[in-house]
Amino acid sequence: MTNFRDARAEDVASIVRLYAEDELGATREVVADSPDEDYMRAFRQIDNNPSHRLVVAEDRGEVVATLQLSFLPHLVLHGGERAQIEAVRVRADRRGSGLGEALFAWAINEARGRGCRLVQLTTNATRPDARRFYERVGFQASHIGMKLTLDAP
Repeated sequence: MTNFRDARAEDVASIVRLYAEDELGATREVVADSPDEDYMRAFRQIDNNPSHRLVVAEDRGEVVATLQLSFLPHLVLHGGERAQIEAVRVRADRRGSGLGEALFAWAINEARGRGCRLVQLTTNATRPDARRFYERVGFQASHIGMKLTLDAP
């Protein structure tokens, strides 16, 4: 049985492994048995902020999927808070099993329960399968997202 819950420090290595499973993540993540201090610092910042949740799907003690759910105050939509879904990953051997749909239904329900008026996400243009999945679960490609990568300090 799959359980959705907030991530714990001991999940960070498994989460980073999920990030590194795809072509993009393989070029930017560092997989190790023990995550380095940069990952742990980021985890603590997320974990200590009630506006951010790092979520995992756990099955038989294993992390099999993850996403980050952030809540953003906004003046748009008459001051309605919005939920932002980021860093979605489902372990390769679990894709196509319905796990992603269940994880999204859970996240959307969490946003609804918090009173959010909108759930949004971005997807990398090089991930057409991800875009098809997001459309299948009800998202519409309504905007064009843009990013600017900054050099590390």
